[in-house]
Amino acid sequence: MRFDLTDLRLCLDVQETGTITAAAARSHMTLAAASERIRGMEDALGVPLMTRNRRGVTLTPAGRTLAHHARTVLLQMDRLRGDLQQYGHGLKGLVRLQCNTSALSEYLPEALAAFLARHPAISIDLEERVSRDIADALRAGLCDLGVIADTADLSGLQIHPYRPDPLTLIVPRGHELAARTRVNLAEVAHLDFVGLEESSALQSHVAGHARRAGKPLAYRIRLRSLEAVCRMVGQGIGIGVVPQAAALRYGRAAGIRRVALADTWAHRSLVLGVRDDDDLPGYIRELMLHILAGPSPKPARHRCADRRSR
Repeated sequence: MRFDLTDLRLCLDVQETGTITAAAARSHMTLAAASERIRGMEDALGVPLMTRNRRGVTLTPAGRTLAHHARTVLLQMDRLRGDLQQYGHGLKGLVRLQCNTSALSEYLPEALAAFLARHPAISIDLEERVSRDIADALRAGLCDLGVIADTADLSGLQIHPYRPDPLTLIVPRGHELAARTRVNLAEVAHLDFVGLEESSALQSHVAGHARRAGKPLAYRIRLRSLEAVCRMVGQGIGIGVVPQAAALRYGRAAGIRRVALADTWAHRSLVLGVRDDDDLPGYIRELMLHILAGPSPKPARHRCADRRSR
């Protein structure tokens, strides 16, 4: 039985994408070549690794076992390359970083840009996901670092405090709720909402809590950015739930007021999570320390003008 690193990477790609076609594209090979490699692994083991159906491909118990060991081997190879390259011409490597909507929109762009500018041989695979899914991905070894809300299940992870990140309700300046200081989401769930696209991690987080409370939200429009959500709310189209940092940043220009959410899930902080600090390649540890040591967020330009919404 002889598998090379390409075989192991292909097995993981099939597990993560759910199809041989997508895995072949990710592994930069043709579908025929990918299928041939999979058949070769199955012939060598004498057992099927994958079950094919109309929806794609599912790994068999043998396939899941192979994927588990493949992830360990490939991660160890990444550590080996990262540790040895520190003695060469600077750090090199790929960091798989997952984060929630707040981190992606408010805090990480400047920090990542500064890091990449200093380390031209390092690439970052950045993905926005719901915090609970990021925690699962960290535990499964599907990503290296995760910036997540501390309301997620963080068991089995090593956690570093990062940023306060409360969520807030935003309403138009003349709205009947503008005079309130605090509300529960269930109190306002019957109103029209403005939100991010359905695929947004933040939107999934808010909608999930609303459904669990038996109060699904109705959206008049979904937009791609937090700034666009704030501006649409300011025009009186509906109300919305956004990170407080975004509401502060866009508050005056958008014409919105902030109303604190009393729900416990809205009172959260961001943390940076890893599976094992001591087992990180050098270049991933370098990025982790850079993110944690980054400057404090810049104060919103119009914070003073938004005092009445506090």
